[in-house]
Amino acid sequence: MTAKEIVLGGYQNFAEGDLVSLAKIYHPECKITVNGKHKLSGVYVGFQEFAENFLSKLNETWPGFDLEIEKVVADTTDVCVFVNITADGLSAKSIHHFVVKDGLEVEFNIYDDSQSMADAAH
Repeated sequence: MTAKEIVLGGYQNFAEGDLVSLAKIYHPECKITVNGKHKLSGVYVGFQEFAENFLSKLNETWPGFDLEIEKVVADTTDVCVFVNITADGLSAKSIHHFVVKDGLEVEFNIYDDSQSMADAAH
């Protein structure tokens, strides 16, 4: 599978709530960086830490959280996904940058409109 196919498969897993399958595409030491200065900003290492301290808190932090892919730009290892994020009191854009090596995500950088995200956070 291409890097783009791996990443988009992860979005499908996320949309379906299938965190078991989603976890399988992350390298055990994947570095996930949530840029900005909102409640969930920070660096997470490995999918378990990311799932427990970020993914599990999305709906409590931003009730009604949803994202829609606008476009994808990719090469052999890097995938940038442009997304629209909505939730109660929130409409923002974000760019998700993934680095894929040997079929696994080894790096995931989230570049949110962090001011809008912080303002809408509960």
